[in-house]
Amino acid sequence: MFTGIVQATCEVEAIEKKPGLNTLQVALTPDLREGLAIGASVANNGVCLTVTKLEDNRVFFDVMEETLKLTNLATLCVGSQINIERSLTFGSEIGGHLLSGHIQTQAILTSVSQTDSHYDLCLCVDPQWMHYILYKGFIGVNGCSLTVGQVTATDFMLHLIPETLKLTNLACYKVGDKLNIEIDSQTQAIVDTVERVLAKRAECE
Repeated sequence: MFTGIVQATCEVEAIEKKPGLNTLQVALTPDLREGLAIGASVANNGVCLTVTKLEDNRVFFDVMEETLKLTNLATLCVGSQINIERSLTFGSEIGGHLLSGHIQTQAILTSVSQTDSHYDLCLCVDPQWMHYILYKGFIGVNGCSLTVGQVTATDFMLHLIPETLKLTNLACYKVGDKLNIEIDSQTQAIVDTVERVLAKRAECE
């Protein structure tokens, strides 16, 4: 489990492409590397990956073919900056909201609005996911726990503060790029339950 509070952006130093998977070599900061062991879970752009090898500050992750199809990890290249979060430990403060690291879909960045006082992103996802994205609700975007702004039938807004821009890679994305999306699990459960109840009620009338 993760909190959606990105701890650092780290550089991809190498990518080994093999049949059915890619192996990422990521340079973690010393504080993130400390105590990390093989088999540990680490969120990379919001994707829960398992540590397979450790060499000094370099950490290796295998990314399976299905994950490459579903997430933006397939578009990474050497030098890419990725959002990193170590897994939640017992007794830790939860500053964001609980995330599993299981990405449901990707969103396309359709516009960026930047002034001295704001940095806004507009994202579009497939219609099947839009009814889980609610105004002032939570959403995971590239592993960041964010509050949803204005919502339409086809897209939604994110209003980012300077601290978020400083600690994450969200400012690196341009119109047309794709970002990993994890829907808030509690919101999804509530929406699905309400829909089932309403559908059952309609059958009985």
